[in-house]
Amino acid sequence: MASIPHENGRGSANAHGRRLRCAVVGVGRMGQHHARVYRNLPGCELVGVVDASPGRRDEIAAKFETRALDHVGRLLDLGVDAVSVAVPTTFHAEAAGPLLERGVACLIEKPLAGTAEEAEAIKRIADRSGAVLMVGHIERYNPIMRALRKEQATGVPIVPRFIEVHRVSPMTFRSVDVSVVLDMMIHDLDVVLMLMGGHEPEEIQASGVPVITEHEDFCNARLTFRRPEPYGVCVANITASRLALKTERVTRITGENAYVKIDYAAKSGTVIRRMANELQMREVREQLRRGIDLTSLKWSELVNIENLQIDDGEPIVKEIEAFLDAVRTGARPEIDARAGLVNVRTAERIIAAARKEWKDYRLTEGWQRQLMGAWESGEGE
Repeated sequence: MASIPHENGRGSANAHGRRLRCAVVGVGRMGQHHARVYRNLPGCELVGVVDASPGRRDEIAAKFETRALDHVGRLLDLGVDAVSVAVPTTFHAEAAGPLLERGVACLIEKPLAGTAEEAEAIKRIADRSGAVLMVGHIERYNPIMRALRKEQATGVPIVPRFIEVHRVSPMTFRSVDVSVVLDMMIHDLDVVLMLMGGHEPEEIQASGVPVITEHEDFCNARLTFRRPEPYGVCVANITASRLALKTERVTRITGENAYVKIDYAAKSGTVIRRMANELQMREVREQLRRGIDLTSLKWSELVNIENLQIDDGEPIVKEIEAFLDAVRTGARPEIDARAGLVNVRTAERIIAAARKEWKDYRLTEGWQRQLMGAWESGEGE
């Protein structure tokens, strides 16, 4: 077992005079990065990692100079302050429950749970104990999203009327135990619901297709929000697929006073704002009504095009910093249990809408071969 880091001067003391004792439960693809961040952040001490695989926990413990533990109960014996839970979604309640019961702050990887019922149960435990609970919807901490939120805070607010999202990628054969809605679309549901002030959609229409797995591997959802003025009605059209031949993660937001395009993969964002005054716009509309030829009018003179200012902060570092700030201050984190529950409940409604007609749907071997042939030839793009 690796040696345990002591008070050796690395990192600064927290507001209570000592470093936060942190740990990670589940050190797979995402959990290993949580361990790395805790190991390197000032004011933190990585006291242990828990994983069901002896080889994996020993490997990560040695890499980050901490303890390899086989059970969550061992963390309670060590007196941890904050824990990242990065086990598969179906084990979130089992892993986080004992920690939350004892008042240990938990950062639970998205989604909060696989069902709204389980998410509600986790929320009740945290509410009862008063433990800090944050859900790891990391896209909120993406540099692009941070830049957009800064733009929203400093400029004229962008009131969305239509949001279009595409998140597609090739099959990785990870998270195949859940629908693509809970695997991939959940990222964008969190962002859309955040833009809607945490309000759930009044209407949901969806279509989903299982091709490789028993769950939706492709899903398109249309969410309709009706909010009081000045917000009004907004429609969000979200597409998620793990069957594409290339990766694309793009969000387009259209409002009455602006248009925003966010490309997560390219780490770029563009905001186009209407800058013409109302008198000028009325003149243009009147000329159009009268049939006047405006082809010589330059559209770029009526709008202002800006590139979002993107920083290079690593999303998971920003996410964990926000979590630890809540732990130190006792403040409610932005992505709290309620936000996590709303995301799961909306995802559950989308899955239910997509499966409404599945009673008449049969994925025969011949139909599956036909579908796969289309994707391999590129016709399924």
